Amino acid sequence: MTGYGRGSVETEGTRVTVEIRSVNHRFLDFKLRGVQLAPEIEESISSAVRRRVERGAVSVLVRVEQRGAAATMQIDREAARKVFDQLSALRANLGIEAPVSLEQVSSQPGVMVPRADTAGDERIAMCTLDAMAHALEALLRMRETEGAALARDFEGRLSRLSELVDEIADCASAEPEAVRRRLEERINRLLEASEQRIDPERLAQEVAILADRADVTEELVRLRSHLEHAEYLGAEIRGAVGRRLEFLVQEMGREFNTISAKSQAIEIARAVVAAKAELEKVREQVQNIE
Repeated sequence: MTGYGRGSVETEGTRVTVEIRSVNHRFLDFKLRGVQLAPEIEESISSAVRRRVERGAVSVLVRVEQRGAAATMQIDREAARKVFDQLSALRANLGIEAPVSLEQVSSQPGVMVPRADTAGDERIAMCTLDAMAHALEALLRMRETEGAALARDFEGRLSRLSELVDEIADCASAEPEAVRRRLEERINRLLEASEQRIDPERLAQEVAILADRADVTEELVRLRSHLEHAEYLGAEIRGAVGRRLEFLVQEMGREFNTISAKSQAIEIARAVVAAKAELEKVREQVQNIE
């Protein structure tokens, strides 16, 4: 699910701004970017996200601004090495003889960064965690709004699936008589040139066997149960239900496949095709629902 949240806290010349973005993802993919933070602060941010978010590609950006005595800088050695290598390659490519200077390297963006993990800096830690809390709440509010919209769409698609299941049930109830009629017509065509007659008792036995093979009562019962459970989970706006819904969609797909394999009725085949198309749309949605 998608969302955005921003929080900013300032105290004694130190301002910390936290931005959180999330996009659709089947699992939780967490990334922390921005200034270098103390390990315990990074762990607190990661734990806060994981407690409240179960699905989504979540990116957290932390910016620290310090003024006056609070401002200190540090060198990002990895960034400096990359800048030096790139400038050296460019110098060689352009045929410039002058060597790459320290001033040129340090003036590039990302090499000199604010120091945000000074030992015992409780002020920065407090600002970071407070800003993180504000940003996370804003993100969750936005995700809940999207979740409510998805729930309405989900409810409509489940309703359509229920209608298709009822159509299949109606067609299935007439299937034994249709089987008898098709079998009788087929046998009559085979016996047209002879004076033999169909044994009604034997015909009834064959019809019973074929009807039993085509019976989809169990599949329909399970489908209705899955749909009822899905409707219940879809009504839970709060709480993680995405993976349970994904499982139910998978099971419903299996039931529709079984019905399609069992039945020879054109009407049932058409209803199954329509149901599977609707179910695929539901599958795309639930893979992103938390």
